[in-house]
Amino acid sequence: MSKRVDPMDTLPLSLDDAGRNGGNESESVECLGHVFESDEARREHYLAILAEKLKDPEFRKTPGFPNGTDEAILRMSDPPYYTACPNPFLEDFVQYYGKPYDPAKVYDRESFAVNISVGKTDPLYKAHSYHTKVPHLAIVPFILHYTDPGDVVLDSFCGSGMTGVAAQWCDTATTSYRQKIETKWKDLGLRRPKWGFRRVILGDLGPAATFIAANYNIPFDLVEVDVSARQILDELAEELGWMYETLHTDGSTKGRINYTVWSEVFTCQECSNDMVFLNEALDPDTREIRGTIMCPHCRSYASKEQMILRFETFLDASNDLISRRPMRVPVMINYSINGQRYEKELDPTDHRIISKVSQMNVPASLPIVSLPDCQMTRVGRMRTTNTKSIHQMFLPRSSQAVSTLWSKANRVRDARTRQALLFFFEQSIAPMSVLNRYRPKQGSQSNQVLNGVYYVPSQIAEISPLYRFSNKLNRLPKVFSERHCRLGNSCITTSCSTSLSIPNSSVDYIFTDPPFGENIYYADLNFLIESWHGVWTSPVSESIVDRVRGKDTAFYQQSMCQCFREYYRVLKSGRWITVVFSNSRNAIWRSIQEAIGIAGFVVADVSMLDKQQGSFKQVTSSAVKQDLIISAYKPTKALEAAFELGSATADDVWRFVTEHLSKVMIFLNRAEEEAEVIAERTPQMLHDRMIAFFVQRRMAVPVSGSDFFSGLNERYQKRDGMYFLSEQTSEYDRRRMTVRELKQLDLFVQDEASATRWIRLQLEVKPQSFQDLQPQFMQQLQTWAKHEKTIELKEILDLNFFRYDGDGPVPSQIHSYLSTNFKLLRNRDKDDEMLKAKAVDRWYVPDTRKEGDLERLRTRAMLREFEEYRVSTQPRIQQFRTEAVRVGFKHCYDEQDYRTIVEVARRLPEQVVQEDEKLLMYYDVATMRLGDTEEG
Repeated sequence: MSKRVDPMDTLPLSLDDAGRNGGNESESVECLGHVFESDEARREHYLAILAEKLKDPEFRKTPGFPNGTDEAILRMSDPPYYTACPNPFLEDFVQYYGKPYDPAKVYDRESFAVNISVGKTDPLYKAHSYHTKVPHLAIVPFILHYTDPGDVVLDSFCGSGMTGVAAQWCDTATTSYRQKIETKWKDLGLRRPKWGFRRVILGDLGPAATFIAANYNIPFDLVEVDVSARQILDELAEELGWMYETLHTDGSTKGRINYTVWSEVFTCQECSNDMVFLNEALDPDTREIRGTIMCPHCRSYASKEQMILRFETFLDASNDLISRRPMRVPVMINYSINGQRYEKELDPTDHRIISKVSQMNVPASLPIVSLPDCQMTRVGRMRTTNTKSIHQMFLPRSSQAVSTLWSKANRVRDARTRQALLFFFEQSIAPMSVLNRYRPKQGSQSNQVLNGVYYVPSQIAEISPLYRFSNKLNRLPKVFSERHCRLGNSCITTSCSTSLSIPNSSVDYIFTDPPFGENIYYADLNFLIESWHGVWTSPVSESIVDRVRGKDTAFYQQSMCQCFREYYRVLKSGRWITVVFSNSRNAIWRSIQEAIGIAGFVVADVSMLDKQQGSFKQVTSSAVKQDLIISAYKPTKALEAAFELGSATADDVWRFVTEHLSKVMIFLNRAEEEAEVIAERTPQMLHDRMIAFFVQRRMAVPVSGSDFFSGLNERYQKRDGMYFLSEQTSEYDRRRMTVRELKQLDLFVQDEASATRWIRLQLEVKPQSFQDLQPQFMQQLQTWAKHEKTIELKEILDLNFFRYDGDGPVPSQIHSYLSTNFKLLRNRDKDDEMLKAKAVDRWYVPDTRKEGDLERLRTRAMLREFEEYRVSTQPRIQQFRTEAVRVGFKHCYDEQDYRTIVEVARRLPEQVVQEDEKLLMYYDVATMRLGDTEEG
């Protein structure tokens, strides 16, 4: 049935090859070096191998292994390209298609720091919904920048698989899109992209997610799927069409129901009479739902929350148990006749049909599965409506229709067509459930499910399957004919990101959008769809903050550290990882940064991604409206080799800085005729990155702050307050001449460290007196952190800067400013009395050669303050000097006094430690060091 072929003899598929969107099943196919007589033969061969693998109890212990029977897992899978469990063929995929790591190969990509703004209107993007999706057109520029054709791209938090779609687009992008990208990149001074296919490995913990990703990235026969889908819908109309028929107001013409609006019934607390919610809440003029409702009986006003939801008891035929559900009544039907839409109240025939449907047997394929105990079932409308199981999420008519669609699709013989049909029809599951809100002002009620949460509304739009799919089916061929994916370009796994069965240093680039804190409860949200497949996410392995399951921020950070360590292990040295961050909490932001650093990556840029449509939490809270893009790299082998002995020298510091500067972009101009200061090239950021690099590798920092800043001036070229390698300055100077101004970094004063940086910026531009500086400084204190001990301006000046007292020549920093800005003081000697009189009492930034004395003075003062915290008997330290704690933690780290770090950190407010990058770094490393010592 198959024969082995030499990988060297197997050329990439051409653009014209059959199989872009499905080919002839009878044609021979090549797969991982084997040739099969047909694609069906290929599938059967690997399904047999997977079936044997599933019998191994150890295999089922793989982290993230989903819950489900062997039969259900095999039915979802299309091995070796997709498995609804950990994919045992990943290593074969990488070894066959990947390129071995070659340290001699030159790879010199800088960080891609271009803000991306892409909408969510692309038809392919909208072909299937998921809780969170980065548009594939937002990912394409990153893949183009960081990779070459044939490279292997990884995303083990793939969600719906948009990274794979983006990799396809790098090969099949339209001419207009290519021209747009190339023109923009030329204007920004970026290298011209190399178009062509990239291989992609996609993974996710959720079977619901990977099933979507597989159908986006594995080709299927469009014609066959289209024909089969129409046939199933025709059969559904023939069998169940009577359920969706209604009489026109003329009493004789039959119309086809688009949707039926159901409303909950509430009881007025004032008069104890019932009212149909929608009848009283809907404003007929504005088509809005009123927040305050007047009782039609006693005319008192109340909000929905101030009324009592009416329940009814019923015999649940699925389990023969008495249960309770909200009383819901149908109030309106929207229907069509010859393409014309109408609305009406229900007539007796409509009520008889609804009653008849409610008496039908429970469909065999309807999942009778209890919802897990989770955050969304403990609070909100899931709890108040007593919605506890999957079958309770469907009204009787919808349960019959969805079950029929699912059963018919599952009976299709051809496996690939069957999976594509399920991919298509599963999009009816949530919209045809009680989660679908009736929104009177919206033209379409086809999918009004609130994204990212289970929410049972008081007014439900029960849609018909034909209403849901008629237009969607017409768009299917066009949308997927433009997809152009190829068999063998992707390999998809359902597994945990903490354990990737991928060889070391085998991946060329990583783009990933991991879960952030408790933004989205993916496993719980996927439970609805996965219940129909019979394969469920293992929530134990989920990397989120989940109070119900006892997962806090510390758990989340530890889990993410494991994930990024795996990313670090499989990524080639010197290559890049791009991380999408979407969360409003600083603690989660610090956690993800710390996880990236502890894993070994070095952050080189943070820019913005605007997806132009907020999530549920972004829209309803103060959450950030734009996602952040973190660009980080794995250090080269040459740099890492310097640390293998476990100790470091000053030379290693400059090896790191040199490599880091080579990775950071040289010039940044997002706005026309305006350049921006690149934060990663500023002295303080370089210092912070250097310290983090050594501490996160559990090594002592070999140079002091003053020596570091002096060394920057001695070894690198300085432009506009930023440092460059000598070979980078000509490029910067050339492009700097093309813009009129340089936008400075925004700086908010919230503690002593940020206050010191703000003062430094002011004094670098203009040395000035205390009296001049004080009013400006007071304005900045509006954002001072509540837990932060207030520090007087005079003390910050004394510890970090110099004041000219009139004794001796005027310092160069002051002389330069005065001679430039005052005509009478030009060309005067530094000992000139007029110059000295103007300069006296001005504070200035010390020369780097003299900063060492100030640093020692400042360190002693900070350590005295830290000692007070250390010996304090207070169980909690409520207000403190964060900079003193930072200096104290660094000192303890250098002295290997890890216990003091941990003990003091545990007495500080947890949120402060979690949100402060330096404190969190020292605390995490100290905790790990203590653990190593105690285990030893």
